[in-house]
Amino acid sequence: MHDAMHDTATASDALPVVTERAARRVAHILAKEPEGSSLRVAVNGGGCSGFSYAFDITAVRAQDDIVIEKDGVAVLVDPVSLDYLRGARIDFVDDLMGQAFKIDNPNATSSCGCGTSFSV
Repeated sequence: MHDAMHDTATASDALPVVTERAARRVAHILAKEPEGSSLRVAVNGGGCSGFSYAFDITAVRAQDDIVIEKDGVAVLVDPVSLDYLRGARIDFVDDLMGQAFKIDNPNATSSCGCGTSFSV
């Protein structure tokens, strides 16, 4: 039972970080969405490296969602995805390759060239 309590403390310490750039972009996107909408970041099976990131706008929050708030916006992560996103940094890049959310994930042992797929 002590381990379960320790895992909970570790989970809160290792929540993904949302950068200011990402928060600004989320706010820009949500300005056109219904009140109460949030960005959901999830990890799905599949992709060229085994797992892929998914970004969706949703007005639905599950009871067990983890809510990461940054500069007035909410980013939702489900508990299963959180296991793959512990300590990750959610950023937004605007460069020659285009505009996209980017996740710097310390749990990924490799990733694909496009940066949307990874393995652990």
